[in-house]
This record gives sequence, C-alpha cells and structure tokens, in this order.
Amino acid sequence: MQGAADKIWLIIASFLTLSLISGLFYFALKLGQLKADEIILSNSASANITGSVFIDGAVIRPGIYTVRGDDTVNSLLTSAGLSDNADILCITIHVPDKTRLSQPQKVNLNRADIWLLQALPGIGESRARLIVDYRNKHGPYRSVDDLLHIEGFSESLVEKIRSYTVAGD
Repeated sequence: MQGAADKIWLIIASFLTLSLISGLFYFALKLGQLKADEIILSNSASANITGSVFIDGAVIRPGIYTVRGDDTVNSLLTSAGLSDNADILCITIHVPDKTRLSQPQKVNLNRADIWLLQALPGIGESRARLIVDYRNKHGPYRSVDDLLHIEGFSESLVEKIRSYTVAGD
C-alpha cells in the first residue's frame, strides 16, 4: 500500500512541476511580445502662455503669481518659497475649465488671511489686519455689512468690495 501512495504523490509532484514549467514558459513568451512605449519630449517653441496661478500650502509667500511663457512649475515654486516642511512629491496643479472662469470666486471674510484680503480694492495691509482682528475678537461675520462696525470702514468702501466678498461658512 505504501508503494501505491508514493506513486500517486510522485505523479502529483510531476504534474505540478510540469504545470509550473509550462506556465513560466508561457509567461516568458508573452513577456517577450510586449513592446515598450517610447515617449519623446521635443524642445519645441514655447507656447507663450500667460496668466496667473494661485500657490498655497507649504510655501513662505502664498498668493497669486503671474505666469509668463518661459515659466516652469519649479520657477513658480521658487518664487513662492518652499517652506522647510514642504513635500515636493505632493504637488497638485489645477487647471480650471474656461466655463468656470466666468463665475468669479468671492473672498470669505470669515476664512481669508490678511494677504488675500489685501487683494480687495481699497483694502491695504492695515485694513486687512482690522478685518481679521475684528473677526477674532467678535466672532464670524454674519454679513458684509458687519464691516461697518470697524472704525475706518465707510459705506462707500463696503459697497466697493461687496461684489468681491461673502460672509458665511
């Protein structure tokens, strides 16, 4: 009985070995038929694209930067100044759809930093600081008209920035 069991195990082992060898041979044949894709980057003329990009995150100087035709991502990041804790392997570039550009974004008075508030017409660094200080002291703005509670903010100034701002979460 022992001899019959040994023969069965020998047949099974032979079958598995033969299956493994034929599988590896088949895999090698298929691998040899694969062709590598070649990507060639040409040194074509610059597209002379201009515009602006917003850079934020682990940079020293977040903000809006003008893009010239010869600018690269690296030159833009150098302008913004990478901070020490920046992970340059995690860069996201968002290119908006032209149809979405027709709707301007508004500056949220409850979330905007000083540098962003300075981009509003008639708001310099000192007024931007007053907006943030008032928000920190009195809580979130309920409407853009709450800016009238800040000394130095007139009706005409609030009307000038009304279409660029929102006061909500």
